[in-house]
Amino acid sequence: MSGRTAITRVTAGLSSRTRATLAGVFILTAYLMLIAEATDSAAVVFLVDAVSGLSVIGIAVLLYPMFRPSSPIASGIYLGARVLEGAIMIAAGTLFLAGQTGVRSDLYEHVHIYCFIIGAAFLYYLLYQTALVPRFIAIWGFVAVGFLVLTTVLSWFDYGSPWLDATLVLMIGNEVFMAIWLMARGFTATALVPDDAPW
Repeated sequence: MSGRTAITRVTAGLSSRTRATLAGVFILTAYLMLIAEATDSAAVVFLVDAVSGLSVIGIAVLLYPMFRPSSPIASGIYLGARVLEGAIMIAAGTLFLAGQTGVRSDLYEHVHIYCFIIGAAFLYYLLYQTALVPRFIAIWGFVAVGFLVLTTVLSWFDYGSPWLDATLVLMIGNEVFMAIWLMARGFTATALVPDDAPW
């Protein structure tokens, strides 16, 4: 496969179309955790955190086999960051259900965000490298990650502004767009080859 690093071999098991569709669905369901901001119900917060966390893990499990042939190390880091991120979300919801509401907030603000940033950075690197989606989606994602890193670093110094908060729309918009793209169009066909290809 020398000189064709953008090519991803089609993996056994689920078809690439099914993987893309499920990944798109999971990207959307991962955002269910935002419902927690509008309710004080411990049961609802636990449910949306658990579903969101499992969705995050599900996305990584679906995409990992597509990424691994082009970059095993980066793919492994991506998978690890996303699994940890999802586990933290599930733990946060469980602690909220147990009455530890403050701990949930701390987990999201001081732990989850770093796993998200690492996972997102490697996701867009791998998407760009493999060309499984149009590269403008990956570039858009890199820009969104950059702004997220900026707002996170500035928060260490207690600096924030409505303008900086508004940049989060870049990340949310990118992920929602990518989810719709994956469900409607699937992976880029030219980035896929069968397992039995001679190269």
